[in-house]
Parts: sequence; C-alpha cells; structure tokens
Amino acid sequence: MRKAATAVVAATAVLVLAGGYAGLDATGAVPGPLTTTAPPTAAPLPTAPGATRPAQADTPPVLPALDPDAPRPDPAALGGVVVPLLADPALGASVSTSVVDALTGETLLATAADVPRTPASVAKLLTAVAALHALGPTSRATTSVVDGATPDEVVLVAGGDVLLAAGAGDPDAVDGHAGLDDLAAATAAELLAAGRTAVAVRLDDASFTGPATSPGWGSGDVAAGFVMPIAPLAVDEGRLAEGETAPRTGDPALAAARTFAAALAAHGVQVLDQGAGPVVRAAAVPGAATLAGVESATTAEQVELMLTASDNTLAEVLTRRVALAADRPATFDDASRAVVDQVAALGVDVTGTSLQGGSGLGRATRIPARVVTDVLTLVAGGEHPELGAAAAGLPVAGVSGTLLERYAEPGSASAAGVVRAKTGTLTGVSSLAGYVRDADGRLLAFAVMSDGVAPGASLAARRAQDRFAAALAGCGCR
Repeated sequence: MRKAATAVVAATAVLVLAGGYAGLDATGAVPGPLTTTAPPTAAPLPTAPGATRPAQADTPPVLPALDPDAPRPDPAALGGVVVPLLADPALGASVSTSVVDALTGETLLATAADVPRTPASVAKLLTAVAALHALGPTSRATTSVVDGATPDEVVLVAGGDVLLAAGAGDPDAVDGHAGLDDLAAATAAELLAAGRTAVAVRLDDASFTGPATSPGWGSGDVAAGFVMPIAPLAVDEGRLAEGETAPRTGDPALAAARTFAAALAAHGVQVLDQGAGPVVRAAAVPGAATLAGVESATTAEQVELMLTASDNTLAEVLTRRVALAADRPATFDDASRAVVDQVAALGVDVTGTSLQGGSGLGRATRIPARVVTDVLTLVAGGEHPELGAAAAGLPVAGVSGTLLERYAEPGSASAAGVVRAKTGTLTGVSSLAGYVRDADGRLLAFAVMSDGVAPGASLAARRAQDRFAAALAGCGCR
C-alpha cells in the first residue's frame, strides 16, 4: 500500500489505442538514465506571510514565509531569458505560457495565456483546489454498514473511499488507511452481540451516478491500468495485481463488497447466498442504524497523493465528491462543472475553462495557462490556508513523483530540488505548471502548456519545458 506517492525509477512508455494515454504521465514515471549520484534535496516551499497549513496527521512543519522584500523580476529581462526557449520545435506551434509573481499576482510573462489548451494532468490542480475548498482538508470518506430492511439484512454503504485495504487498515498509510477486515470485524461484533448470526449483505453504491467511464478516455485506459471505472467504493482502486498500472476490475464496488462479505463470514457471521452471489445491490433504508464504519485518510492527504502520483482514479473520485458536497449529481458532467464552479467561487476568472472529468484524461478538457497560474497564486497566498495540500503535493524536480526522473539533463539539472510542479502528458500534449524560487528568492508561479506536440516528440517537449522552468529558477532578471 502507498504511504505516499510511489516513486518509479524506470519505466517504458506504453502506447495504447489511438486517443488514449501515452503512458508517460499515467504511471508517474519518465524514461531517464539511472544514476548513482545522490538525489537532490528539495528546497522548502515558501508561503505568503501568515499562511499556514491546517493541522492534520503527519503534517510537516509550517513552511517558511516568503520574503516580501525579495527583488521582483523585470518582465522584459525575464522574457529575454525564457522566451527564446519557447522556440524549441519539440514544443510545437500551440504553446501557452504564464509566469506570475506568486506573492502579488503580477503578470511577468504571458504568451497566448488566455487560449484554452488541453492540459492533461495539470487539470488536477483545479480538482485539488476544489476538493480542499468544498470538502475541507481534514474531512474523510466513511464506509459504513447499516441495518437493512429486515433483521437478516445489512447494507454496506459506499462513501467515496477507493483506497480501502482488503485486510486491516494502516493508520500511517493513505492508500489502505481504512481496511475492510476491520469493518467486518466491528460489524460482526455488533451482529453477534445482538444474536444475529446470519445476514444477507446488500451494497448501496448509488451515490455516484451516470457512466462509470468517460467518453473522453482512451479505449485502452482502464485495461492499461491508468484509471478504474469510477465508483464510490474500491479496494486499492480496483487493482487486480500489484503495481501502479495493474489491470482494474470492471466493477470495483461490487468486488469490494464481496471482499467485505468474505471477511464478515471469517469473523463468524454466516453470509446468506442470494442467488446472484453473496452480495446484491439495494438502497439503504433512510435513517437506518449504523453498525460500524471506517474512515479514509484526510482529503488533504488524498490530494497530496493525487498530485504527487498523478492518480487519475483519485482525481475522478474527488471530483464526484465535490459534486455531492454541492448537492449536484455525481456524474462526470455535473462533477466537472462543480469543480469549475468551486474554483470560480474562490475568485479565479475561469473564462475558457471546461473540464471533461477531474483527472485530465478527458481529451475535451480545456484550461488557459492564465487560469492555472491564477490557481497557483491563490494556493500560495495566505487567504485560503485550507488549500495548502495543493502546494505540498506537487512533485519536486529530481526528488519525487512524476518529476523524480527529470531535471538530470544539461540545461535543467541546476533546478533539481527547486522546481515544484504538476506534470501533464497525453498523446500530443505536454504541460508543466507549478512554482519556482528565482535566484533572488522571489517565488514565481508558472505554466507552460503545449498541445500540438508532434508524434515521438513528447520526451523532447518535456525537456524543453524543464529548461524553461530551470531558466526561471536561475534568473534574477533585473
């Protein structure tokens, strides 16, 4: 189980069916040379004066405050350094950039910044902010068992936790924080104490509605393990084997419910066969008594995992939970609109933004670079400390997550440990957005997005974007 985003040190790009994921971003891995040199150390991420992260389990010390007196870059000087890098042919002709002072929001560079682009997984930044704002960073998803319509029935109620362990939960983990065996043991204790020795198990997973897969996904994305069919209940995101991109079960909620039923039987309660197997779907009776429940890791911890590992399933599930928090149907379309609405409610001008799901897998997703840097500036500011996990979860260049194997090339290695950014890759798309502290100590938010990358040029485009971010880090530009 993942206690943090899993680091993958080597990978091979996997090409799936046309229109699908290129395999470069889905696993959180990038092809790159193995090295025996010590990994760089992540520089601390500064925050605005007075900004703090909400208290939660395993929260690192408060991040150091930004120095408001650090010199600001001159926009013309900064442009003179980084704009020539955008002419790299690997980026293609459809490139947008936005660089802003993260403390003041002042625009330092904007090239086609208001043009809606396909962002790939950079879309997860909006999902992160929406989830933290709508759900709260310390909120948790509860999986519960309630009494059924008759004394010989119990109902397993899905609450949006797709990171359940089949066995015991691990309080130090995010994936596997809550365990179905723990839930079964507590349920069995309640049932047996009441003399209820045999029950039928029902499953209520009706909180998520509409299709479980998006028309914007590639036809091979589920089979390749890049995402599971979206449901409000799953063991380890429906994986059928170990590994980030293991194949996924076609019905994650039912598979998890069957795991629960087997555990309940192992704890001494007979599970009645219902003809269609040990579990059938049925709605919970409103107001039914709760027998037992287990809680997920916090929303902040899940957001950090989602960003570091670029976890598509977790992004889509958090998106649905945002919809439910807004009293909207938890469908792909309604949840996508709910995320955009939450970002807008925080004061971001979302003109030109439309999501096809919260993961960035949907090819119809469009976000301007300006919106991305506006979101990053919002997170870095002190007015919304509940958003802190959206910064803390960003991969660190050469150190963690989807940036682990990057920033080892000439032209970018100097920024290892300095750049913190979300990656985004689909076939023909490469994006990078996050923070960098420049040579004078000023924190900059940046986004560079290319959605016209030629076939076979993805790796070169990534390297060009890494050089762009490294140039920002090395530039005092006054």
